[in-house]
Amino acid sequence: MEWGNYSMYADFVLLGFFSNTKFPWLFFSLIFLVFVISVVSNVIMIILIHIDPRLHTPMYFLLSQLSIMDILYISTIVPKMLVDQLMGQKTISFAGCTAQHFLYLTLAGAEFFLLGLMSYDRYVAICNPLRYPVLMNRKVCLLIVTAAWLGGSVDGFLLTPVTMQFPFCASREINHFFCEVPALLKLSCTDTSTYETAMYVCCIMMLLIPFSVISASYTRILITVYRMSEAEGRRKAVTTCSSHMVVVSLFYGAAMYTYVLPHSYHTPEQDKAVSAFYTILTPMLNPLIYSLRNKDVTGALKKALGQCFSRRIRVF
Repeated sequence: MEWGNYSMYADFVLLGFFSNTKFPWLFFSLIFLVFVISVVSNVIMIILIHIDPRLHTPMYFLLSQLSIMDILYISTIVPKMLVDQLMGQKTISFAGCTAQHFLYLTLAGAEFFLLGLMSYDRYVAICNPLRYPVLMNRKVCLLIVTAAWLGGSVDGFLLTPVTMQFPFCASREINHFFCEVPALLKLSCTDTSTYETAMYVCCIMMLLIPFSVISASYTRILITVYRMSEAEGRRKAVTTCSSHMVVVSLFYGAAMYTYVLPHSYHTPEQDKAVSAFYTILTPMLNPLIYSLRNKDVTGALKKALGQCFSRRIRVF
């Protein structure tokens, strides 16, 4: 299909994250380090949750799913960016851009829904602790995870075909480090205002649904905590919820800036910085936040390291 002098299915050029930096190799090294830490820390979380019986609870099962999403999420974007910098190339095929666009939307949407539904787990644990095994049984956990993945998939399947069917007959240089929706739409030579409005409403709904669940859950949690007579009970409740709230604030805040705030309020460079935060830094911060603030996870890690060292000593 041709539009003017441009092919609809021609390659794109990703201007990348390093194009306007004075020290590109320093940024490359930092992003590579963050990528390695993110993948390794999330893999460790998954392994610990799998091998330690103390972590065989609904909350940690949901955290293991969050770690899987984070590994896939950062792996969709960062390796391509790093390889391009090493090889000195910036092109991405139409098919590659479509795949990256779909995976990014699916994984981001799945994480949105999962973080929202995880607040229900915290609500049950604090407000109905005696009924926790019944209300958060294996069937409910699987239902939560399925709903999160399904919600993210619907987002990807709905938005990707529409975004990629526009004729990109302007410059095919994407002023970004991956195929993000707003950056792609700027290349279209047709009017995309109707689609942007529909996408804006869709994003509002995607934020509103899980945010409503979070708000309702934490309102009930705050009321319950306020009524607690023991200071130790209050402290444990706050500690239990604070990690989740920190992760939610980081992820939702960055996404709201990108997709809800009008384009006139942010520049392409600001978009890159915010996108780097929630696509590169957040997957690294999630396991660190949950592990450093959680005695169960740190205890499981110490136990696993102790067993590993004892086996090595026996071998030698």
